[in-house]
Amino acid sequence: MSTALRRSPLVPATPYPAEFAQRYRDAGYWTDETFARFLPARAEQFGDRVAVTGAGEGDAVRTLTYRQLSDNSDVLAAGLLRLGVRAGDRVVLQLPNMPEYVEMLFAVFTIGALPVFALPAHRRAEVGYFCEFTDAAAYVIADRHAGFDYRTLAREIVAGSERPPLVIVVGEAGDDPGFVPLSELRTATPDPGDRAEPAPDDVAFLQLSGGTTGRSKLIPRTHTDYLYSVRASAEICGLDPDTRMLVSLPAAHNFPMSSPGILGVLHAGGRVVMAPDPTPSTSFELIERERITIASLVPPLALTWMSSPTRAKHDLSSLELLQVGGAKFGAEAARRVRDELGCRLQQVFGMAEGLVNYTRHDDPDDVVVTTQGRPISPDDEVLVVDDHDRPVAVGVVGNLLTRGPYTIRGYYAAAEHNRASFTEDGFYRTGDRVRLTETGHIVVEGRAKDQINRGGEKVAAEEVENHLLAHPAVRDVAVVSKPDAYLGERTFAFVVGEGTTPRAVELRVFLRERGLAAYKIPDGFRFVDEFPVTGVGKVSRTELRRALESTFVTETATDS
Repeated sequence: MSTALRRSPLVPATPYPAEFAQRYRDAGYWTDETFARFLPARAEQFGDRVAVTGAGEGDAVRTLTYRQLSDNSDVLAAGLLRLGVRAGDRVVLQLPNMPEYVEMLFAVFTIGALPVFALPAHRRAEVGYFCEFTDAAAYVIADRHAGFDYRTLAREIVAGSERPPLVIVVGEAGDDPGFVPLSELRTATPDPGDRAEPAPDDVAFLQLSGGTTGRSKLIPRTHTDYLYSVRASAEICGLDPDTRMLVSLPAAHNFPMSSPGILGVLHAGGRVVMAPDPTPSTSFELIERERITIASLVPPLALTWMSSPTRAKHDLSSLELLQVGGAKFGAEAARRVRDELGCRLQQVFGMAEGLVNYTRHDDPDDVVVTTQGRPISPDDEVLVVDDHDRPVAVGVVGNLLTRGPYTIRGYYAAAEHNRASFTEDGFYRTGDRVRLTETGHIVVEGRAKDQINRGGEKVAAEEVENHLLAHPAVRDVAVVSKPDAYLGERTFAFVVGEGTTPRAVELRVFLRERGLAAYKIPDGFRFVDEFPVTGVGKVSRTELRRALESTFVTETATDS
């Protein structure tokens, strides 16, 4: 039997200062609950109520009660231990929306290992980095999903690593050394002594930052900070045992995981319905069949749902609330939700680093459609400042800074990034341009950082630029965003050629071959002789964006 290699210890996270930690405990935000004990407590409380349902291994629909989910996770935890995965080890999870995702998530929590959340869209460039940077002991995948064979990707990861992770496969694992089918883990016998007892302040998992630099930074979230966010989100959103949530966005995102998401619904004793994709045809069928009460989408998908001709073919009357987040939702589109989908709207604006804002159910309609909400906690400190960190007046656009009981104080093993991303007194520089209303609601106006928000997926301009610069026919490149009515922003690359100018199709193929996720590949390219520069000689991205507004962009990508 294959076993995991001994792994390096976890790098300590930047701690909350003692006086802040005490304040958050005294206020009741932080408790002694951990994710290792979260599911057994709900199994005892909610027992035979359905916890999660959805298409699982082999596309068979699986429905698990709270007790079954807890028992199954305990068995898988024993299987992980049998393979040599230990407390403190990192486990990269790259699964589609399926019940096995939730089972494995809590199995990893049970033994005190740390999930590292990868998106199904990530490819070799991203997943290889996650496994290498975290020294992952295991990498969990489905055999195939949406026409893509993740075993091929895993083989590339293993071949390129000096310390390859074990590969755990939901489905057919094949004969590759170090590849283990999930079914093998299900033969293990759990022992009550297997359950880890992490401290509430310990790091529970590593999430991914959208980031503006070449590679995603990792976000260390503790049991106590994240569970506070989960509990508060469930309360704000009015979840209870009758809640039925459709999870159609990739579960690895912070939004569908905890805002209130999977964890919030499980906290409240409701039912999680995992959707394999967010298309109207799939989603509307599930809403009708499962009597869904709440769903969460990014703006482009909300627009797609509202404009879909299949709406009339399904009974959507059970849907009470549609959450829209991940990017700004325009007021005109927001006003259409109630009439076209027959439910209330809740805007959500948050970040995996911490701060989450919600419009409230008792907010006036105008506030719901024109703002992105207000913070979860009374102790969320929100500053809007100018470029010199001086506070601006209410209603004036500035840079958003924040600190609070569930916002991190530093990225994982990233001292240089931390110096740039956090103030000396612990405020996180979000990179968002916002303004505050008199009621304390936030209105998002754009980004200050070189990050593109394409349909809710964050694209770091520098990462794409670095890949393109590896092409021998590219001398220089600048990647910028262009506003788009459907996706919010699209990605465009301005390219200065080296000798013979490459074609856009050639560059797209090149990026795919380098293992870049499809959503990061530019939607269009423009080939230029030189870039406009600022007074200090830097590339003027403002001028490049202006050029996109006034001229036709050549060779726009149409494939994904």
